[in-house]
Amino acid sequence: MPGPLEGTKVLSFGRMLSGPYAAMLLADLGAEVVKIEAPKIGDLARFAGPFIEKVSSYFLSINRGKKSMTLDLKRKRARKVVFRLAKRADILLENFRPGVMERLGFGYEAIRRVNPGIIYASLSGFGQEGPYAQRPAFDMIAQGMGGVMSITGEPGRPPVRLGYSMGDIGASLFTCVSILAALHEREKSGRGQQIDVAMLDCQVALCENACARYFATGEVPGPLGSRHPLFTPFQAFPTRDGYVVLVAQLPDDWKRFCEAAGREEWAADGKYGSLEARLANYDEFIEEMNALMRTRTTAEWIELLDAHRVMCGPVNRIDQVVRDPHIHARGMFVDVEHPQAGGLKVVGTPMRFSETPCRIEKASPELGEHTEEVLSAWADLTEEEIEELRESGIV
Repeated sequence: MPGPLEGTKVLSFGRMLSGPYAAMLLADLGAEVVKIEAPKIGDLARFAGPFIEKVSSYFLSINRGKKSMTLDLKRKRARKVVFRLAKRADILLENFRPGVMERLGFGYEAIRRVNPGIIYASLSGFGQEGPYAQRPAFDMIAQGMGGVMSITGEPGRPPVRLGYSMGDIGASLFTCVSILAALHEREKSGRGQQIDVAMLDCQVALCENACARYFATGEVPGPLGSRHPLFTPFQAFPTRDGYVVLVAQLPDDWKRFCEAAGREEWAADGKYGSLEARLANYDEFIEEMNALMRTRTTAEWIELLDAHRVMCGPVNRIDQVVRDPHIHARGMFVDVEHPQAGGLKVVGTPMRFSETPCRIEKASPELGEHTEEVLSAWADLTEEEIEELRESGIV
């Protein structure tokens, strides 16, 4: 069976990370995604290492399953090509700074005139309007301004960005959700619409708990390491050879942990017996917990706590993640074939459907690999017309 978005056409002007990641999700779901790139240069992500046989692993990781078409958007004749492509598209996705698409002649109002039903998704750092709208933004800017860096890391230490690009990817996910909702609404009304997603807005949305605590107490949240601000034990603890995450804040869970660890007295102790007591005596509690957890290896704790039905898990390094048998059983690593780099392994998709499964079969496209195919199938251009565009440098 094809994916759930089989037959859906996406015209993607996404570049670097946020736009391409959102477009990749749509491709994973079965949509036909055409990636528009500048002739000869392409998406600058193609130049980001490390490289596999001169192929960017960064570009590969966020552009699988797409078709690449080159087009010089600054040339006037390119406008007619874009309009012909957009007329066939269900979705147009772009992550330029606000105003760029309008200056090129491809803004929402212009595209809507040729295709009233198009879903036009604009993803930017600060949104299409507002005091900061014209500012450029990369992932770390959004993380910093959205508050997440101020609550990440260890107390008393400098701000820390998340270990992956949540500023970009968070916006990609919200964009994809918005696109799917707009497609659903179009089924009822027949109308398209523009979607405005800002990286900064998304980071604020993802900081919902920290904001809620500030609204409730007036106290400014700060970094707590791996510790949960409201529950304990609910964090990563050092073991003899690594770290283990332990979640045992509820009374029954805490009692089972104490039995497993040979600390039955803690379950009845006035200092540690209740969640409220453990939070009130946290400094003393965490010192004793750390000492206790260092008495066994991570594997020993996992085996012991699993046997007592206590929620836990190791803090895996990436090399351990890619060898984890459960993650492999879930199909989270997929082999694909690239025309230049050969057989490659990529991260799969977490989206699983019983009737219309996602299929990841194609690696990232070579620059302009599908230009002729797209111009013929989407824009109805003849071989002679395509050759003329190529000779003039437009594609």
